[in-house]
Amino acid sequence: MPTLLLVRHGRSTANSAGILAGWTPGVDLDEAGRAQAEELPGRLAGIPLAQVVSSPLERCRQTLEPLLAARPELGAAALDERLGECHYGEWTGRPLRELADEPLWRTVQDHASAAAFPGGESLRELSHRTVSAVREWDAKIAVEHGPDAVWLAASHGDVIKAVVADALGLHLDQFQRISVEPCSITAIRYTPHRPFLLRLGDTGGLGSLAPRRDHADPAVPSGDATVGGETGTA
Repeated sequence: MPTLLLVRHGRSTANSAGILAGWTPGVDLDEAGRAQAEELPGRLAGIPLAQVVSSPLERCRQTLEPLLAARPELGAAALDERLGECHYGEWTGRPLRELADEPLWRTVQDHASAAAFPGGESLRELSHRTVSAVREWDAKIAVEHGPDAVWLAASHGDVIKAVVADALGLHLDQFQRISVEPCSITAIRYTPHRPFLLRLGDTGGLGSLAPRRDHADPAVPSGDATVGGETGTA
């Protein structure tokens, strides 16, 4: 079966500001995110891509711009709303530091399968729609391009974490144990028997494993996962 490369968008203005963007329109890549996007074609050099799919949100489409410019044969990315960010409802646009004081925060951290965002969707719904989308695209690409095809999907932190949890057979309550940095690449190969996680959060080197001044995002309590994915600012 084909190999999926899941690319998280580059660092955004919301990431660097410590804001939970969700589906807020007009959230662009910041300077660091644009630099990350410019490096993406080189990181993928030598890897043939059969298809590129993307969340419709600006930050994902901007991340793909240098890659698609370098590979005009790919044409435009196919947009799939099912790969869009979680609908965070009333949490959308609020500072992570403020959200960390909400009672729901602990549910999101410790019992994700029970977490539903007021006015938005639940993390169960997020997992169902994103995993369904990925598996449908993978089957389609296998039929059209063969079992050795490689395809790429640009998406968001919590989306990628949910897809990885499914691939590993993890309960959704465990998905906060997964870390996905901005503009990282996660590779999954689906087979008739089981998925194989080939890479997780690869940023093109091991620099992200070096000690940091703080092992968590500054806006988030130590030991907690950043809702929406790591901000790339720690």
